[in-house]
Amino acid sequence: MTTVDQPVDVLLSDGTTVQLRPIQPSDAPGIVAMHSRFSERTRYLRYFSPYPRIPERDLRRFVNVDHRDREAFVVLAGDQIVAVGRYERLGPESPEAEVAFVVEDAYQGRGIGSVLLEHLADAARRTGIMSFVAEVLPANGAMLRVFADFGYQVQRQFADGVVHLTFPIAPTEATLEVQRGREHRTEARSVARLLAPRGVAVYGASATGQGVGAAVLGHLRDYGFTGAVVPVHPTAATVAGLPAYPSAADSGLPVDLAVVAVPPEAAEAVVADAAAAGAHGLVVISAGFAEAGREGAAAQRRLVRAAHAAGMRVVGPNCLGVANTAPDVRLNATLAPRLPVPGRVGLFSQSGAFGVALLAEADRRGLGLSSFVSAGNRADVSGNDLLQYWQDDPGTDVIMLYLETFGNPRKFARLARRIGRDKPIVALASPARPAGVGERAGPDEVAVGALFTQSGVIRVDTVSELLDVGVLLANQPLPAGDRVGVVGNSSALTGLAATACAAQGLTLADGYPRDVGPRAGAAEFAAALAAATADDAVDALVAVFAPPLPGQLPDTEANFIAALPAALAAGKPTVATFLVGRAPAGVPAYPSVEEAVRALGRVTAYADWLRRPPGTLPELPDVDRDRAQATLRPESLDPGGLLAAYGIDVVESVPAAAEDEAAEAAVELGFPVALKASAPGLRHRLDLGAVRLDLADEAAVRRAYAEMSALFGADVLVQPMVPPGVACVVELVEDPAFGPVVGFGLGGVATELLGDRAWRAAPLTDLDAAELVDEPRAAPLLHGHRGAAPVDRAALAELLLRVGQLADEQPRVRALTLNPVLARPDGLSVLHATVRIGSAAARPDTGPRRL
Repeated sequence: MTTVDQPVDVLLSDGTTVQLRPIQPSDAPGIVAMHSRFSERTRYLRYFSPYPRIPERDLRRFVNVDHRDREAFVVLAGDQIVAVGRYERLGPESPEAEVAFVVEDAYQGRGIGSVLLEHLADAARRTGIMSFVAEVLPANGAMLRVFADFGYQVQRQFADGVVHLTFPIAPTEATLEVQRGREHRTEARSVARLLAPRGVAVYGASATGQGVGAAVLGHLRDYGFTGAVVPVHPTAATVAGLPAYPSAADSGLPVDLAVVAVPPEAAEAVVADAAAAGAHGLVVISAGFAEAGREGAAAQRRLVRAAHAAGMRVVGPNCLGVANTAPDVRLNATLAPRLPVPGRVGLFSQSGAFGVALLAEADRRGLGLSSFVSAGNRADVSGNDLLQYWQDDPGTDVIMLYLETFGNPRKFARLARRIGRDKPIVALASPARPAGVGERAGPDEVAVGALFTQSGVIRVDTVSELLDVGVLLANQPLPAGDRVGVVGNSSALTGLAATACAAQGLTLADGYPRDVGPRAGAAEFAAALAAATADDAVDALVAVFAPPLPGQLPDTEANFIAALPAALAAGKPTVATFLVGRAPAGVPAYPSVEEAVRALGRVTAYADWLRRPPGTLPELPDVDRDRAQATLRPESLDPGGLLAAYGIDVVESVPAAAEDEAAEAAVELGFPVALKASAPGLRHRLDLGAVRLDLADEAAVRRAYAEMSALFGADVLVQPMVPPGVACVVELVEDPAFGPVVGFGLGGVATELLGDRAWRAAPLTDLDAAELVDEPRAAPLLHGHRGAAPVDRAALAELLLRVGQLADEQPRVRALTLNPVLARPDGLSVLHATVRIGSAAARPDTGPRRL
């Protein structure tokens, strides 16, 4: 949400940043100044007349708005207003408003109009405005395209020489697709400008060659950067053998990127100098910012604000730097003295120190990188930005991420689902996970892995595994299935491989493992490998080799390494564990069988995800969002009404605190009834006697109440009996990595103790819902067990879809539990619902675009 006190920074189509905020009365001089810079054509197209100056009366009206019926946003480049957009409601409480905006000539064609339209539509919807109208001259093709290209259903009429446009402003799949497409392009371009600069200015490199700045400067020079390298030094004529300048602009060279290694108190002056030289971005190596405490955090905010005001993006602070191994760039603006060989893997590390270790290990394993970014404090550029860039980067085929925290989890999950369809994403995520915000803990470690898998992300647990999987993806094709052939010359190693396959959920192909024996020569070993790769029943191959005993084979028959490439010509993915020698290039080799099979298992699971259809978000009938909003008042929360607004009916439940009240409620509901202890943790505990079923008359109700009140207190709930079924539980919690997630499991003490829950991130697709129903270990009970009839799993899936839509659309719902849900062959009954609301949970991936 954009407010006067909280302006937002946004990206334009060329990757530069500007600020957007509501207009203020003090903006009057800035509006006049912008108007004076308009060309005559721009004035005419906006005002339908020459309008050479703004009359004082019009100016007062322009800059004084009520931020409800009349709203206006200004766009600032630095301190200068370069665009303004506004809407005005057409009459008191009218659902329509007229919209208009104007952009000064120098900033036209850079996407400002579409950004203004997004923010104006969002603000208008929050005040009850449902549609915009606009009047545009036919000659104003650019403005007509802004409206036409946004995805709205625009109605046009031509009258009196003007095009009259009308369109609803409610977000639709079409408008979201357009908005996210623009987000993708702007974020990708902003990163591309950082990774392929024409010139780099280095601030903080000492003339003595000591310190962080000098190290980065030396690495830039020694790696052979193809652009200009500009050391900036207040007094020295040369630094590291390169001409130095007191400011970057003095060099007269093109400077797109500034590497900053100065103390925090000097950083803002560097921003101004880099901006004067035309830089597009900053890589801030310096520490002492947010990681150093409150003052450092304030300095970091000032740094980012100054950079954005100058149109620049920021990598860091407290980062390792950035690198691009492309031969036409050769950029090593990092603290790492040596980069891995050029390749097709993009690597992101949030931690600088961790990034050094990652680069060193990638180099040791021969894993080639296309580009590398260390985000440090991640004050601006994040892993999500790099995902946007790498999606379209023709030099990157595999994406590897080390993530300590998720700044925008919903966006990460959304991007991963899309990008993972084209390029595999391998993520090492921090194991530290706060508990969910509901009355129960959120997803456990196993469920978290499933959530990553749902998003198409290959989640790993260690640095070693991150590189294990990366090497496999970078060098081998994806497996066509999960059938694995194991070939080796040691029964111990092939047995270990077979056991490891079972542990990783892989299927050992029929006829495997094949042990050629310790006396087999290279030719025999190669023949067995070739037969396995040609076997139609094998999707992937594990090759294991133990060295023969000394003198056992002639040298010509012991060259197993040389025999391997020819045997693998069939193109099936292969992993190897060779206890002697080194596997040839292109064959991922691992020090142990378990590591080799684990990497293969991760990649096979990803390939299986790719083969599955992505699913769709179905349109659900009987959903009333406005009615749902009305039920969420803290003073009168109506859980039943909220659920009913999403088409979820809860069986009526009447509270009672005395025997007579319970009896009266039972008579009113009609017999038979159920009596339940009121406490949420007891409502389904039939095993404790907290639930009494099939009470056929008033006497039975009174007896049950007397017994229960003595054990569990006076408060009970009375419900009409419903047909029996399999007890299930549906939950909604906020997860720190994925935002709102929906959980499903079967009821009962045993399944609760085992944590038998499956989870998916909201909103759910039809495929997500169907998989949720079948994923818990106890799910066979839903298919019919020991002669029982199968339940209506389609009804359960629809219930989960409705909860997922509620979770996605109602951020004030912080936790929800439906327990129990009785599933039957003819449908289901929701017996109890618990809802907890609070302030709207942060949903940074919703609403108009902003950084």
